[in-house]
This record gives sequence, C-alpha cells and structure tokens, in this order.
Amino acid sequence: RTLRYVPESSQDKIISDEDVFETLLKIFKALFINDFPRQAHILAFLPEIRYKYLELLTVEQKLSKVHSCDHQGQRVFSPEEVLFNTLGFMVSRDRSSLASAGTGVFVTKGFVPKRTVVSMYPGTVYRKHEPIFFQSLGNPFIFRCIDGVLIDGNDKGLSRSVYRSCCRRDQLGPFQMSDESWLTTALQNPLAVGQYVNNCSHEKAANVCYQEFDVPAYFPVELKQYLPNIVYSHDVESHLRCIVLVTLRDIKQGEELFSNYYTVVS
Repeated sequence: RTLRYVPESSQDKIISDEDVFETLLKIFKALFINDFPRQAHILAFLPEIRYKYLELLTVEQKLSKVHSCDHQGQRVFSPEEVLFNTLGFMVSRDRSSLASAGTGVFVTKGFVPKRTVVSMYPGTVYRKHEPIFFQSLGNPFIFRCIDGVLIDGNDKGLSRSVYRSCCRRDQLGPFQMSDESWLTTALQNPLAVGQYVNNCSHEKAANVCYQEFDVPAYFPVELKQYLPNIVYSHDVESHLRCIVLVTLRDIKQGEELFSNYYTVVS
C-alpha cells in the first residue's frame, strides 16, 4: 500500500511557516467577510474584533464594482470565487487525466505562481500510538508526517464518522474549531481538496509538494472554522498539525496537480 509522507530529508521547507500562516489568514479572512451575515452569533462574543471586520467589510464593498447584491446589500460570492478574488486561482476536484487514477485536483481558473500554497490536506490528526487501525484498513488517504503523526484524509466510512464526532466534541458554543464541509461537495474552505491530489508518473512530473504546518496558538479563533483538520485526542496539549501543498513551479489554468508521495523536490 502506498503511503503519502514527508521524508526526513525535507526538513528544509519550500516556503516559511510565516508565509503559510499569512496565506491562510488572507483567504480565511476573505471567506469570513464574504460570509459575514452568518457570523453574527460569533461576533456577538467578540465585540473587540467586530468593529475590525466591519471596517474590512466596508472597504471590500467600496472596492467592489459588482452591482448584484443580496438583501443586505452585500454581494455574496461562492468560496471558489473568494479564492480566485483573493489569491488569483481556483482549484477543484474532477476526473484525473491519469488512467485509472479516479479523482484528481485541477487549477480550474487563474494562475498559481511557484512557491504558493495551492491546497490543504484535510483529516483527523493522530499522534503516535493512537488507535487508527480500523480507520486505516483499505484507506488510501493516510498521510504520515516526519515525526510519525498520521492524518486520515478519507471522507467516507469510519474515517468520516470519527472526524465529525471530534468536530462536535471540540465545538465551543458558537465557535467551530474545524471545518466539516470537506466531507461534502459544498466546501466552505475551497483549498481543502489536497487528499485528492494524485501521485506523479513518468509522463506527469510533480508540480506540488507537501509541507507540514503547525497552527500557532495565536491563530484567530473566529477563523478556525475553516481549518480542515482536528486532533483525535482532545486532551493532548499541542499545536494542530496541518499539511499544505506548495507549488514547485508556476501552474496554469487547466493543469492537474501532481505530488510525489515519497520525495519533496526543493
């Protein structure tokens, strides 16, 4: 069975953790503002940041040249449109160009420069010695990190049930600590498709690589609803592990993303 992983030789990251953090912050803030009417219950608990987002929303509305609006006067975009408007590209799942590969991930609009976070690998995060045996049976979506941490990115069966159970366990009042939408076809975080990126072949060279990212403690609580990962053990005090996929070269509209499960090209 193939196992996706980040080898120890890839300790040197393609881009810095700060760059990953800033990219996620940028797109998550844009998603939050786009979905602002639905965030009222969260902002009621965060009066100190409500004004900040109202200011950002006002700026967005002034910059927007689109005249079609909803009943509150704010144009609501799809998450994919927010991704394009914020980072300049869209990615989505579709039938892979590789024979018998099933689903793949494509840049469906725009342009992705080299050294850009182009997607995230969603799933439940398991520390060493935590029970994952039954979830791993026949599961092609297990990802192993350098330190032995495993991420189960399967959106079906037992894996799906475990992830949803952990999400509901960790919810704090109106605050969702993670994103469940990657288990569906209606993604709230359009980057959360990385588990469907196929391995490269002789004909299709890798154009993205995996990179680990530990979410810092100061990550804004109102934006955690877009993080497509959650820890299996609630009582473990450590940073949430995420995996991002970073482009190794410029990628144009229409191209499929391909990773290398066994090496990272730097």
